[in-house]
Amino acid sequence: MATAGIPTNLRGIVLTAPWVLYLAVCDLALSFLLLVKIFAPDFVYRVSSRIAYSVWKWIQVIFERHNGAQITFSGDRLPMRESAVVVSNHVTWADFYMIQALALRSGMLGQCRWFAKIQLRWVPFLGWGLWAMGMPMVSRNWMRDQRELQRVFSGIVHRKWPTWLISFSEATRFTPEKYNESTIWCEQNGRPQPLHLLYPRTKGFVTTVQHLRKAPHVKAVYDFTIAYQHKDRFRVAPSMWDTLKLPDLSGSQGYKFHVHARRFPLEDLPYTDEELAKWLEQRWVEKGEWLDTLKSEWAAK
Repeated sequence: MATAGIPTNLRGIVLTAPWVLYLAVCDLALSFLLLVKIFAPDFVYRVSSRIAYSVWKWIQVIFERHNGAQITFSGDRLPMRESAVVVSNHVTWADFYMIQALALRSGMLGQCRWFAKIQLRWVPFLGWGLWAMGMPMVSRNWMRDQRELQRVFSGIVHRKWPTWLISFSEATRFTPEKYNESTIWCEQNGRPQPLHLLYPRTKGFVTTVQHLRKAPHVKAVYDFTIAYQHKDRFRVAPSMWDTLKLPDLSGSQGYKFHVHARRFPLEDLPYTDEELAKWLEQRWVEKGEWLDTLKSEWAAK
């Protein structure tokens, strides 16, 4: 496929090569900041947030402006510059664009902090940069991750760092195989299986909320529901490389991108671990019902 005489793979290289080079320079700078963080953690958080903003804004511009992805939004209006715990379903690489689009429009793009796999910590420059930024580096064994989480929560609670602390509560991307596994698990354990989603992992969410209640500037939990469609196929999103190389994604390519946002004041959430787990479970049931309604609406158009 070609556009204006330029093959799409070449187009993708032309668009992304400068960004990749800039990313490498930023990772190097962030790695050096890791040494400074011992003595000036607040300074490093501010600088790393500015660097993160520039990196993520650039790739967002490639996706939305150059490649024509038109992201639509519904649900609650999010306050500007509000710190929050963010949970979302996980479909594909493009989910990052969806969440970053809302963060950009809410003045919090540079303050996004994502739960990442602990193995990345030992990747030279990339992993060190994520560590310097204050990304939670976890193994998904929440008992084993307590020390790491204390490190992250301490900066938010005691130093009042502004943040969107983001996690994909399903802990993995949706696939039909994983959906079948989730359905079997729910049947065996007496849990409701959400439509179009995997059953959420609750321990990380409960731990995060219980700690960040202590941070007076963290005001809410944001629940994002991400949806895609490719022509008449629901929940089909472009691959990572397609998001970077294909022009006119929401036009001739036939993709739809949508995010539904809900805001829940932190003070309104239940206080016990068990009730918080149930609260998240119920949100996932509601998300599945909302996705099913959207699927019908898109099919009717």
